[in-house]
Amino acid sequence: MQRTTLDLWVGIFVIIGIAALMILSLKVGNLNLSGSTQSYVITGNFENIGGLKVRAPVKSAGVVVGRVTNIQFSTQTYDAIVTMDMDSRFLFPKDTFASILTSGLLGEQYIGLSAGGEGVMLKEGDKIMKTNSAMVLEELIGRFLFDKASE
Repeated sequence: MQRTTLDLWVGIFVIIGIAALMILSLKVGNLNLSGSTQSYVITGNFENIGGLKVRAPVKSAGVVVGRVTNIQFSTQTYDAIVTMDMDSRFLFPKDTFASILTSGLLGEQYIGLSAGGEGVMLKEGDKIMKTNSAMVLEELIGRFLFDKASE
């Protein structure tokens, strides 16, 4: 009888451990199982996205207000089209400025939004017209070395 009780407790702890690992993996992957949040989709064109990836956060004032859902290359304009899924609780003016930023020196890249002052808000399917591409560390070092060599 005592052996079966011990086996039962071991089984319960194994199930709790597996559930904790699943929850942790969903948190690390930035996945949301509830799917209950309303959202709207906007796009932006960037000349260089650097290391931006799908599921990267879209932040404003340090708060996550959306996620990058798709990145495509435009053969007409030869730039990257970034699609963002924005939480409908957060509305931004049409003249919002989008920049690709980096968390720390070598951290993950994300899109930072700076709200403009226009009264009309972005809605489903709109395009952010003011964008700033990623600053690539190799390009900055190359420019610095080229400037030093030309002196």
